[in-house]
Amino acid sequence: MLINFNDIPEKAIEHFKGGEKTFRVKMFTDENNKIMHGVLEAGASIGLHTHEGNSEIVFILKGNGKMLCDGEYEELSEGSCTYCPMGHSHSLINDSDGELEFYAVVPEHK
Repeated sequence: MLINFNDIPEKAIEHFKGGEKTFRVKMFTDENNKIMHGVLEAGASIGLHTHEGNSEIVFILKGNGKMLCDGEYEELSEGSCTYCPMGHSHSLINDSDGELEFYAVVPEHK
């Protein structure tokens, strides 16, 4: 199945999951997965949240930032990939002067 993110409208979400500033996202969803192409502007974040019933994989396409995973910070840059298993908590933070662009996959666990 082809998913063309060029054909998906972008949404701007303020303070996503309690985070800072704006999260821009193109999102594909079905009953099993959420697949996102996201951008965090400089100084923006996705708030700390726990994955209950799903997990999340985040692959950094462009920029620098950090992920707070279960209380530990991990530095991120282009090509980095993080995994937040079900039952664990994380937050994505763009603490740089540029945009942080990424793909994220959230599979539901049944």
